[in-house]
Amino acid sequence: ELVDLYGENRVPLGRTAERSGPLAPGEYRTVVHVCVFDRRGRLLIQRRAEEKLIWPGLWDVSVGGGVDAGETSRQGAEREFFEELGVPLDLSGVRPSVTVNFDGGFDDFYLLVRDLPPLTLQKEEVQDARWATLEEILRMAEEGSFIPYPVSFLRFLFDMRRQFGFPTK
Repeated sequence: ELVDLYGENRVPLGRTAERSGPLAPGEYRTVVHVCVFDRRGRLLIQRRAEEKLIWPGLWDVSVGGGVDAGETSRQGAEREFFEELGVPLDLSGVRPSVTVNFDGGFDDFYLLVRDLPPLTLQKEEVQDARWATLEEILRMAEEGSFIPYPVSFLRFLFDMRRQFGFPTK
C-alpha cells in the first residue's frame, strides 16, 4: 500500500512511499482518527485485533488508520470508518477538529457526535467496540489496556466535544 508524501508544512512532495516503509528526513505521511461521541458524551472505542503489529489487543479511539495515496484526509477517514466498523460515514464539509504532528507525519482527528446503526467489525483489525466514558478510558489507560495517548490528550478530546459540540449529521 502506498501513501502520499508531504513536506514539513504539509505541502505535497509529488512522491509516494510504502505505508510501513522508512521515510527520509523531511518526508511525512498522513494518518487519521475518527472519534465518535454519543449524545450522552461517551466515546465509541474499539479493541484492536490481537494480530495487529502495533498495539495488538489494546483499546483505541473509534477508528484510526493511514491515508492511502491519492486520498484526502477526509476520504481516508471515511474509508477507514467503513472498513473497520462497517458503517458508511459522510464527512462532507467537515474538517479535522485537531491535527497532531508526530515524528512520521500528520494525524488528523475528526470529532463527531453521531447515532450509529449496528456495527460490522472488520475482524482482521477490530475485535470489539463499545461506548466508554472519560473515566473508564482513563482507568483503562492507567491499567495499560488503552493505547498510550497522553492522559491530557484524552481529556482534551472530551473537553473539545463538550465545548464545541461537533457535526451531528
